[in-house]
Amino acid sequence: MLPTLNGRLQTRIFMLVVFGGLITLVLTPILPGGFEFDRESYKVTYLILATVLVLGIVWELIYHGIQQFRWEKDWPTMLGLITALNEGALVWLLLELGWIPGIDVENPSASVFWAFFIDFSVIWIAIWIWTNGPMRVPFIRWRFFGGRIV
Repeated sequence: MLPTLNGRLQTRIFMLVVFGGLITLVLTPILPGGFEFDRESYKVTYLILATVLVLGIVWELIYHGIQQFRWEKDWPTMLGLITALNEGALVWLLLELGWIPGIDVENPSASVFWAFFIDFSVIWIAIWIWTNGPMRVPFIRWRFFGGRIV
């Protein structure tokens, strides 16, 4: 099965909303930097998750264009894991520059970086593992419909 662009977009949105949302809900209170069960902490982590989602759609379009030069028109599975580096770096850069609307972080400290790094990494790895393994059981048709969920 080769995931179509539509299937990859649907899968990315579904996984970030469902898994990313649940992981962020559980992980936010235990992140470094004094995050607690308060609205501001959840606001920051969910705005970062939303930024990853929106930029991820743009990244998928870029990846699709690059994949057209490959013979099989798809990425090797491990490359899907490694793309976390460029996507995470871009989101961190936007956070550091203050370009994420709704988040006011002047001079982000090391604890803010580690909170971002842990949250982003845990979500990315969980989604990658689930998508490349167990998701194929409950969503058996997902594999045969180009990765489309709907």
